Amino acid sequence: MDIRSVCVYCGSSDHVPAAYLDAAREMGRRIAQRGWRLVYGGGSTGLMGALADAALEAGGEVVGVLPDHFYTPQLAHTGLTRLEVVPDMHTRKARMAELADAFIALPGGFGTWEELFEALTWAQIGLHRKPVGLLNFQGFYDKLLEFVDFALGQGFLYVEHRRLLLEAATPEAVLQALETFEHPGGIAKWLRQGTVARD
Repeated sequence: MDIRSVCVYCGSSDHVPAAYLDAAREMGRRIAQRGWRLVYGGGSTGLMGALADAALEAGGEVVGVLPDHFYTPQLAHTGLTRLEVVPDMHTRKARMAELADAFIALPGGFGTWEELFEALTWAQIGLHRKPVGLLNFQGFYDKLLEFVDFALGQGFLYVEHRRLLLEAATPEAVLQALETFEHPGGIAKWLRQGTVARD
């Protein structure tokens, strides 16, 4: 894959174990070392802040996209290469996707999961062919991945759709997975309303 810009979704809470913040910092450093632009949600707290700060310290370009109602001194990161303030969450997600050649989700909560699955859904219905990676740091997403595989076994996903979600336990492994991603093809099976048997 020719990746020049990666969108990273992650948690903004400061009240998490330090190991998660360290993983976010490592991700930020490694993105910058590749010469990729980091696109993220524009916050200064939690994993978001750790990710952005590390990328900046490593000489990387960092673009934040922040909804207007989060544009406060407590939440907005003021030291970015560029901070774009947009009207709402829908505009934020669309702009982040527009700027990115790939997506990664780090540990996070509802917002991170929603953004991850939106990127996957857009890939599933053919709106983009960009790789989508998941940092399963210290098994954070084990239960989620177990449920995804359960849904696959119950026929709610095709194998091709499952292959759209790349996962690894370390930042470097996730980035390598994005670089070597080959689109599985055949993702439009669902349009034929079950006329093709599930694998």
